[in-house]
Amino acid sequence: MNPLKPLWTPTSYALENSPMAVFRKRCSERSGRVFDGYDDFHAWSVSNMPEFWSEVWDECEVIGERGAEVLVDGHDIRRARFFPGAKLNFAENLLRKRGAGPALIFRGEDRVSYSVTWDELHGLVSRMQQALSALGVGRGDRVVAMLPNLPETIALMLATVSLGGVWASCSPDFGVSGVLDRFAQVAPKLFLACDGYWYNGKKQAVGDKVREVAASLAVPVVIVPYAGDPETLAASIDGAVTLPRLIGEIEPRAVDFDRVPFSHPLCILFSSGTTGAPKCIVHSVGGTLLQHLKEHRFHCGLGDGERLFYFTTCGWMMWNWLASGLALGATLCLYDGSPFYPGPGVLFDYAAQERFSVFGTSAKYIDAVRKSGCRPGETHDLSAMRLMASTGSPLSPEGFAFVYQAIKGDVQLASISGGTDIVSCFVLGNPLKPVWSGEIQGPGLGMAVDVWDDTGYPVRQRKGELVCTKAFPSMPIMFWNDPGGEKYGAAYFGRFNNVWCHGDFAEWTEHDGIVIHGRSDATLNPGGVRIGTAEIYNQVERMDEVVEALCIGQEWDGDVRIVLFVRLAEGIHLDADLEQAIRTRIRTGASPRHVPAKILAVVDIPRTKSGKIVELAVRETVHGRPVKNKDALANPEALSLYENLAALRT
Repeated sequence: MNPLKPLWTPTSYALENSPMAVFRKRCSERSGRVFDGYDDFHAWSVSNMPEFWSEVWDECEVIGERGAEVLVDGHDIRRARFFPGAKLNFAENLLRKRGAGPALIFRGEDRVSYSVTWDELHGLVSRMQQALSALGVGRGDRVVAMLPNLPETIALMLATVSLGGVWASCSPDFGVSGVLDRFAQVAPKLFLACDGYWYNGKKQAVGDKVREVAASLAVPVVIVPYAGDPETLAASIDGAVTLPRLIGEIEPRAVDFDRVPFSHPLCILFSSGTTGAPKCIVHSVGGTLLQHLKEHRFHCGLGDGERLFYFTTCGWMMWNWLASGLALGATLCLYDGSPFYPGPGVLFDYAAQERFSVFGTSAKYIDAVRKSGCRPGETHDLSAMRLMASTGSPLSPEGFAFVYQAIKGDVQLASISGGTDIVSCFVLGNPLKPVWSGEIQGPGLGMAVDVWDDTGYPVRQRKGELVCTKAFPSMPIMFWNDPGGEKYGAAYFGRFNNVWCHGDFAEWTEHDGIVIHGRSDATLNPGGVRIGTAEIYNQVERMDEVVEALCIGQEWDGDVRIVLFVRLAEGIHLDADLEQAIRTRIRTGASPRHVPAKILAVVDIPRTKSGKIVELAVRETVHGRPVKNKDALANPEALSLYENLAALRT
């Protein structure tokens, strides 16, 4: 592909009629300002935040009482409050649609398949709400869930927050310590768990785990049927009941919605917890809703009746992001299980059958499909798919090329980045701008994103820290068990005064896009020069011999040297020729400074439950330092591969 040309450009129709284009026109008319393209519109959105967020509220028809003020103390990013007089309910906004059309479509590998209409969802939420209320769940109470990505999980979340309760979830593959490290911190009122789940075609038992977690939390337990024996499991836990028995005799009625303040807690998300106890990040009702409405409606162009899919578990923030699509009348396509069972095309089978409009996944998944040899565009009807989103880690130029060559040549590919900390995106797709290889299209509306050097000076086309210089609605309202806010302040505001520092190593491009080079705390510093790990992965993982890679900086001889670990394709061995080929690829594709001092082959690379490789945990292991909360990892046993390596002692 020609690097001097974009991979995708918006059509003239989209430039005039996409929801983003229509919104820009209306903001122009109401503000009396003519916007010279998206960048000018974005500049207005961050310079006139009260007007902008007021327009988002009106354009997206938020249900609730807005109040008189939009922003108070906007000059102080930590004290800023959006819509301080507003009253609204998250579930009320997500359940605005009725009818016999599908609200939720579910696939559990090739084992389970069903859908839930909008009217059925209302009825289910009503019955669950009445049951939760009878169990004492009310405003501010925490409900925690260890559940697969089921329609019932969505409904239980909606029932919880309809009452003003606070939701927290994880996937059922977490270990006991991983679950308790999260849920025990927030003192829940109720524990929801499944009776089992499917993965890679096999039934995964969870009974012992559920019993141990339940005994420790010592709160009422509800067992949600899926892949096991719910009655037997419930009978083995004091005070437990199955969901069907809990709601079986309850008649549906109109759902009651407790309208709470804009900054009322909605959900608690958890950091990965691989370098310490997971942070409990509390997000607000209004901030989450408004930010998601903006991203779904304007940046994704999501409309009523469209099919929205994101491959995610309930332990990743993208599940929360996906759920909010209901507020625009979209049908959510849910999937639980392995994305490669029974074959690498299973998610594309689902996409073709249900005609996804938006297909969201991770960069690692796209790379894995590429290396599997699967070319979905040649075998599947993906004509309905207009947007493909990728997140979790930086998407390489090779990944961009694969999407356009082997998946769909005219799809808008939106690499996005933000995270658990903001339950949304700083930088993401844009229907009004072209897609360039390896680049995120740009900052989100209302997000004052920039890249600063170590001295706090903005830089262009140079690497630096990703920052946000002004307040935004989806900032966390607090960390749980951090009454003075010290941990919160240290996490985001310890680097620059009155500026959010996100911890990403980033760079503006010549197209006003963004490239994320990796996490700042994982950047390499050989000879004092900062190098992003993604720059190395982008080169190495293009090689057919390399399935995936992980690199760290090893403290050595008063400096830092780059150590590269590679997981190789089946039948491939790391010999002198392959080592030389890897070094040559990195030297020519990146720079001589990126060339690792050591290259080692490993059979596994540790990762979090959401699929992110854990460079920091490997770095600590290599240096003989303890790694906390190994239960946060999907494969904690892999860390043993990095202990006491003789090759790293010379």
